[in-house]
Amino acid sequence: MQWTLVIPLKPLARAKSRLSDTADDGVRPGLALAFAQDTVAAALACPAVGDVAVVTDDALAGRELAALGARIVPDEPRGGLNAALAHAAAVVRSTRPDSALAALNADLPALRPLELARVLDAAAEFPRAFLADAAEIGTTLLAARQDAELRPTFGPDSRARHRASGATELPLTGVDSVRQDVDTGEDLRAALALGVGPRTAAAAARLLIPGQ
Repeated sequence: MQWTLVIPLKPLARAKSRLSDTADDGVRPGLALAFAQDTVAAALACPAVGDVAVVTDDALAGRELAALGARIVPDEPRGGLNAALAHAAAVVRSTRPDSALAALNADLPALRPLELARVLDAAAEFPRAFLADAAEIGTTLLAARQDAELRPTFGPDSRARHRASGATELPLTGVDSVRQDVDTGEDLRAALALGVGPRTAAAAARLLIPGQ
């Protein structure tokens, strides 16, 4: 099964505010872009992925991610994360009504294509399925087969909310790169320990991160 991934990205100037303990206001936008670039590059290299649609209104991010091969979908609703994902899913299915969809976080800089393929192959067994993040509170991937709607409920405690919505939680091990999103300095250190993509590595090299 080939999947279309939908990746949301807020304007870079407002991204990653919780990284303020590690990166100042002038550095965080570049870090957020690097995370997204490494995430998109790895996703496009995944054998189970046929297309990546990034939903964003950030002009710089749109140009850089389109250069990697992503399709850019403007965030027309401008109503937050879940509205953006629902809009992008509708755009994708307006041209590909039978497309299998998966929403993927934009902050997975350690993402490995083959680990992502394992998650998507497991998700194909269920109408809707999701993968919890490394903290076991949030969600890094929500998948919907051709016969199901995405119905995203990302945000605080999204693991519990996606489970309550009827999506099947994928109890996979060995897919740490798909679970390790980056919101805090501690998250970034964990991602660096896994091994991040080249753009994040270059951006993080300019930071003073204890334990790096």
